[in-house]
Amino acid sequence: MENRFKKRKKPNYKRGVVLAILLLVIIYLWINAESIINALFGVKS
Repeated sequence: MENRFKKRKKPNYKRGVVLAILLLVIIYLWINAESIINALFGVKS
């Protein structure tokens, strides 16, 4: 019964912002993966 009335943790906004930025970077890299791979390895298609 005591667990029902526990104080909630305050949300960690800094971690949320970092995760959102990381997600955007991963999406950007995923979209541009082909051009990045071609630039790194010089694969001519």
